[in-house]
Amino acid sequence: MRSRVALLVLIAGACTLSAQPSAVRPKLVVIVVADQMRADYIDRFQDDWIGGLKRLVKDGAWFRNAAYPYLQTVTCAGHATISTGAFPHVHGIPANQWWDREAQRQMACTEDPGVTNLGYDGPAKEQNSGYRLKVPTLADTLRTERGARVVSMSEKTRSAIMLAGHGGDAVTWLSELSEVWLTSSAFSAGPVPAVKAFIAANPVDADFGKTWSPLLPASRYRDRDDAPGERPPAGWTPTFPHVLKGTTGRPDVTFRAQWDVSPFADEYLGRMAAALVDALKLGQHGTTDVLGVSFSATDRIGHKFGPRSREIEDQLARLDRTLGDLLDHLDASVGRNQYLVALSADHGVTPIPEQLARAGQDADRVNTREMAKQIEATLEQAFGPGPHVAMLDGRDMNLYFAPGIYEKLVASPALLDRVIKTIESTRGVRRVYRAEQLRDTQPTADDWLRAARLSFVEGRTGDMVITLRPRWIASAEAATHGTATADDQRVPILLFGPGINRGRYDQAASPADIAPTLAKLCGITLPKAEGRPLIAALR
Repeated sequence: MRSRVALLVLIAGACTLSAQPSAVRPKLVVIVVADQMRADYIDRFQDDWIGGLKRLVKDGAWFRNAAYPYLQTVTCAGHATISTGAFPHVHGIPANQWWDREAQRQMACTEDPGVTNLGYDGPAKEQNSGYRLKVPTLADTLRTERGARVVSMSEKTRSAIMLAGHGGDAVTWLSELSEVWLTSSAFSAGPVPAVKAFIAANPVDADFGKTWSPLLPASRYRDRDDAPGERPPAGWTPTFPHVLKGTTGRPDVTFRAQWDVSPFADEYLGRMAAALVDALKLGQHGTTDVLGVSFSATDRIGHKFGPRSREIEDQLARLDRTLGDLLDHLDASVGRNQYLVALSADHGVTPIPEQLARAGQDADRVNTREMAKQIEATLEQAFGPGPHVAMLDGRDMNLYFAPGIYEKLVASPALLDRVIKTIESTRGVRRVYRAEQLRDTQPTADDWLRAARLSFVEGRTGDMVITLRPRWIASAEAATHGTATADDQRVPILLFGPGINRGRYDQAASPADIAPTLAKLCGITLPKAEGRPLIAALR
């Protein structure tokens, strides 16, 4: 009898093992982020697509109702959420930058004084790593538990690093002024030879003089070419064509800024990804390797021309081709149906407020400098000459007071109330949340408060967080993001590859579900993840 029970247990265990996703583990996981890609872009533009985006929509799982549930919908937070499966209050990245109370200055989300950046095509600048990320990424877990090779790249420092995490074999990005390709000692003891070889053979300056002209027939474009409120980079007008010519007749800072705001930047990154797949033999190591690619051009273009521009429609048609070339390359190098792709965005974008106002909607711009002056004037009446405001940044609407000032405010409820009323009386402001409210875990019926709590990180979030009314922005850019509105929170999720059931899924989802879904298919767990596997799309 005992032997029979043992045999049954053995058989049951064997069946359980054979049912695990690890039996069909992908050779390569590919995480693609289309920076600032709104969810509605698929509905609006998919008829223009013939390449990679079309393939993912047609042959993959498309989650149509995905959204970030937190407040500060920005790049660093979004990439960290996609890669870890956690929200900012857990992974520790609330914004692209925050006021460091000890250093008394703005601190970038990837800044790390303990590392040295390494330049590929020029002198290294800045110091960057995933040091401030509080939990491991999917790539970290596959690297430490399975020996995966990890390759990540983007034009943006924070995008490349947050997709990789705390380590990687080739993590590559451009310096802040886009002059030098970089990595850091956090990822490599020296420049990675394969990356160095690609950059040397493919200098960005080779794109000098290229012209960005419409890819599609004029009849295909839904939006006008000179919509109100567009703010193109220096040297360009709001209308096509856009020539990458700089201002000095040679590659210069203006040329690099133009290149950033063009599809040529994404095309370059797509070619780099394909080259590194080959050079580092991703998908050929008997384990699951990781490739992270964050395409930044949609974000750069969206900030300058807005989501209702001809430039955005053309950019997505070109990204579709770029991604198609990369998937075709993976078919040949890794094997068709041997790699797993997840595509999403780090945030959406609010349309240009001047366009919305012309259409009769409640939309405009908030002047944060004037707001800070009014707060200072209120505090000077109570405390004497300042400064009392350390930082109020329109990019995240976090208000930081000078040391000791907020504690005095809390001790003086009447003055605290007067400061809050000063802020909330500003046109375009919705509501102010104090740090104590964000620490509180009691249930609330206020959706925005719940969203702000998910973005709260002790020591990094401001003393007060100011929320704006929907479709109001506090930015000099034509369009921007960073609020708890559908414009900024809703993004696509597309899954494609082995173990994925194709189809359209209307269930609620979040980009935090991506890493747990990929982890399940790879046979690993992410104990810090808050998202859940998207079971409906799994075979």
